[in-house]
Amino acid sequence: MNGFTTGPGSGFKIIPATWRDVKELYQLERICFQTDAWPMLDVLGVLTLPQLIRLKAVDEETMIGFIAADLRRLQRTAWIATFGILPEYRKSGIGSTLLETCESQINLPRIRLSVRQSNNPAIQLYKKHGYVQVDIWRAYYRGGDDAFIFEKTLVT
Repeated sequence: MNGFTTGPGSGFKIIPATWRDVKELYQLERICFQTDAWPMLDVLGVLTLPQLIRLKAVDEETMIGFIAADLRRLQRTAWIATFGILPEYRKSGIGSTLLETCESQINLPRIRLSVRQSNNPAIQLYKKHGYVQVDIWRAYYRGGDDAFIFEKTLVT
């Protein structure tokens, strides 16, 4: 699908994720989100349930990033359910490419997502891509942190 050079002799591509990625996604969730990581059942669900866009960024054969969007057609809204990039691959354009690729597959007028209030790098990424904060969910995350709800309106 997409390719991007992250360093000398290295690159990545964005491809659909499947149930076969369950182990790698489970590990990626643990690394990226620690205490907020999804349990195995949720990881399996995001890889198998209908009405979801699921994409992974791979470098060679290794999953280095993942995004899933839940298409809620009756609400005319897609929710980014999870979005993570391994720490050593951050700030190299992979997150932007993964987000843009996911957005290009959403045929709904609105996208929403939640982000931990203290996750400034993610908040800056979302703002850069046209997301605006529309709500706060108090004490949403473990440890009591609030979730900022961001939204982007797409031209469809």
